[in-house]
Parts: sequence; structure tokens; C-alpha cells
Amino acid sequence: MPVFPILLLLFLAVPVAEIYVLIEVGSTLGAPMTIALVILTAVVGAALMRAEGLATIARVQKEMHTGQLPAVGIIEGALLLFSGALLLTPGFLTDAFGFVLVLRPTRMAIAKAIASRAVMRMHMRGSGYQPRRQGDIDGEYSHEQPRPTDAASRLDRER
Repeated sequence: MPVFPILLLLFLAVPVAEIYVLIEVGSTLGAPMTIALVILTAVVGAALMRAEGLATIARVQKEMHTGQLPAVGIIEGALLLFSGALLLTPGFLTDAFGFVLVLRPTRMAIAKAIASRAVMRMHMRGSGYQPRRQGDIDGEYSHEQPRPTDAASRLDRER
């Protein structure tokens, strides 16, 4: 499915939904309380994102130190960046999605799903990576051209 229509729909629908929710909350709680809640969610979200970001960096460094590929950790970091953008965007809907992404269990589940999908796509597209199967033999192959003296001596023998 093309990405552009989806992004266009999101860029149009999300602000309209945010404005609607802000108006509804503002009419219930009042404007000062609504503004205070928006600022509070941004501050709490930034603090949570900072703590989770530092923990994710520590995990990635630990995995790299042990010689493991930190693919899930890197995807987690990207999801944290996205959640930070959502949390700093004024509105309750984006804050809700941002808080869901900041929580480690949901972020890990999403990161693992993205990583496994990426691995499947690499297999489908023939990226050159093949998992090792039983019975595979590693080796090198090189094609050598016959030396000119061998070819000349062979011609002499044939005459």
C-alpha cells in the first residue's frame, strides 16, 4: 500500500482529532486546567523518555560489548525518539500514544515485531543472508587460467 496517502490522512486527521479532544476537555475542566494538563504530560513524558532512553543506551552498549547485534535496542531507540516527538506535541491523543511507546513492555513488543518483519523482508528479497543449514560446507572457490607454457606444450604434444 502506498505510504503517501496514509501519511496525508494522518497529517489531516490527527490535528483535527486533537483539537476536538482539547475543546471537549477544555469545556469540561476549563482552559487553565487543560493547558496545565498539556504542559504536565509533556514534562512527565520528557522525564520518562529520558530515563528510558538512558536505560536503552546502556542495554545497547552492553549488547555491543558482549559481541551481540543490538538490532532490537536500536529500534527501541528510534521508537523512543518517536514517542518523544508525540509527547512534546500538544494534545492528549498524541500524549497517549507517546506514553504507550515509552512503556518498555509495549516498546519491546513493537521493536521485536519490526525486527522480525525486517528479517523476513531480507529473506524474501534475497539480501544474500542465508541462515546456516545442517550439511552446509564453507569453502572458497577460485578459477585459475592455464599458464601459457602449459597451453603451448600441450599444442606441441598434439602435433
